[in-house]
Amino acid sequence: MSSSLPYRKWVVVGATSSGKSTLAQKMSERLGLDFVELDALHWQANWMPATLEEFRARVETATRSQSWVVAGNYHVVRDLVWPRAEAVVWLDYPFPIVFWRLLTRSLRRGWTQEELWNGNRENFWWHLKLWSEESLFHWLFKTYWRRKREIPLLLALPEHAHLHLVHLRSPREADEWLVEL
Repeated sequence: MSSSLPYRKWVVVGATSSGKSTLAQKMSERLGLDFVELDALHWQANWMPATLEEFRARVETATRSQSWVVAGNYHVVRDLVWPRAEAVVWLDYPFPIVFWRLLTRSLRRGWTQEELWNGNRENFWWHLKLWSEESLFHWLFKTYWRRKREIPLLLALPEHAHLHLVHLRSPREADEWLVEL
């Protein structure tokens, strides 16, 4: 998409397991931008979260460069990321697609013991405890519809008027858009 080429600072948002990190990484490779994954800055070894001060400092440092793609929705650093960003990619996929992606991703990560950040690995059984904050399924149910309401409201705020929006409603649409970059 030629209209998006002038942008050098992007943020990719969407529901849990919508593919934010995957798309952001592909964008960073295609456009030659730094890739910033907020989960990697937030989670320390043994799934210990960074303190708020540490996390904000890491995000502050990571978004000082001239060009980047940030993947993530952390509201506690939105005031650092969004004012610096030039464009937002919103992965606004239907719930069944996101749920299926979360299920298959969690199964794959649990089976392969893929290392995520700082030595952390997912345990599929955590996710089956739907009542627990450890479960990404719990998190998806808790945040999916809230994000669908919240993101348009955030984008309508005067302080975000500078942001170019790329609103992608399906994985196919995202793949086509990425090819056009």
